[in-house]
Amino acid sequence: MKRVFAFALLFAGACSQETAAPPANMAVSENAAAAKAPLNPPAPGQPGGLPDDRTPIAEGPIDSKSTQGAGQVLQRYFAFVEVGNSAEASKLWSEGAQRLDLSGYKEVHANIGAPGDPEGAAGSIYVDIPVQLYGRTSDGKEFNARGSMTLRRVNDVPGSTPQQREWHIYGSAFPRG
Repeated sequence: MKRVFAFALLFAGACSQETAAPPANMAVSENAAAAKAPLNPPAPGQPGGLPDDRTPIAEGPIDSKSTQGAGQVLQRYFAFVEVGNSAEASKLWSEGAQRLDLSGYKEVHANIGAPGDPEGAAGSIYVDIPVQLYGRTSDGKEFNARGSMTLRRVNDVPGSTPQQREWHIYGSAFPRG
């Protein structure tokens, strides 16, 4: 999988930008058409977009324990979110983690950036990954938000379970805007 834009397939948030509210006299049919218009989130390297990181990576199978494996977990998560499968999306969060609240949105997409460097603490590995969320709010307004999500996996230590040694979403940080 190429990182050039392979990780820029899904979603994220940082500085929230909303489109201006439509004029009060706009016909309902125009609002409906605007709600179906294609979304055009900021591109990598543009304000509101992900960093423009075109560092080549080795191609081939991705080790599920690598930081790229963590990125794949986020890709699966947002794929489940996009099709409305909250039960499967929920399974990708760490137990007890404060989950990302997407209840005020009727359409959510994400671009996933390149994972940062892994950090270890207390028998676990953590990695932060930039994410760009975009779509439409419940009232049809476009939104764009850029932030990050942290994933965690337990090291291969005696007593850890296979599920603990898989990446799970540990937290998210998206500025309110």
